[in-house]
Amino acid sequence: MSRRQSHLAIAAFLLFLLIASSVVLWAADVTPEEVVAKSLDAIGSATARKDLKSRAIQGRVTYRILVGGSGAINGKFVFASEGQKSDYLFKINANGFLGEQFIYDGSKASVAGTYPDKSRSEFGNFILAQDAPIRENLLGGVWSTGWPLLDLDGRKAKVHSEGIKKIDGRELIALRYQPRKNTDLEIFLYFDPQTYQHVMTTYRMTISATIGMHGETSSARTNEARYRLEEHFSDFQVVDGLTLPTHYDLRYTFEGLSGHTKSIEWDVKATDIMNNRSIDPSAFVPQ
Repeated sequence: MSRRQSHLAIAAFLLFLLIASSVVLWAADVTPEEVVAKSLDAIGSATARKDLKSRAIQGRVTYRILVGGSGAINGKFVFASEGQKSDYLFKINANGFLGEQFIYDGSKASVAGTYPDKSRSEFGNFILAQDAPIRENLLGGVWSTGWPLLDLDGRKAKVHSEGIKKIDGRELIALRYQPRKNTDLEIFLYFDPQTYQHVMTTYRMTISATIGMHGETSSARTNEARYRLEEHFSDFQVVDGLTLPTHYDLRYTFEGLSGHTKSIEWDVKATDIMNNRSIDPSAFVPQ
């Protein structure tokens, strides 16, 4: 490469950095309402979104224990959504653990027992106790026909700007999501500042417990139990005029009062995304 070509390459790279940083700075000043509007346009036209009535997704899933154990097993993922109703099935068979199934029938969330005795996993019990991800149609992101950003006013939910956040080296637009019904979870939605595609959601909850320490001198220490749920969306493709993710990563982490930590992952690759297909009503009825 000649010196002139080298200088041109450096100049082009610097121009790219300047444009990228300008995009991020501009995005920092965008209002929450503008972020929502742009994120919906990133999915598809208003007509395409309005015409959507139902969605069914099939794919492959890999279940991994990230902390508190080890191992990975492959299985099947099935998702059905119609209006405000949804059914999430992560199906495996690992020593009697059959995976997870979460159902929202439009008014109530339910979590299936997936062990032989019908008991639930730690993750399943967490979702049952903190059902906002299911009840608000947040889980699964824009895959859900009930995705709340499609009708914030109708849901009486609110979003608040959290500015630009750097996560894993990537700068993202952050919105805090506040549902109409109170929840113990802190919910944050993240968007790519260039495409405005929804790429991540996090749910956090902290429970504090104060333990008294008695002796000649009284003191107290505070321990905390932390819960974190993360959703990551990537590999966007156009299906029937709608731009949707085909890679979905769901992670659940629990840090107990005793210091015990458990972290698991459901890594999904969608192989079939079908819009406006007839869905059996029984899909939204807990078994």
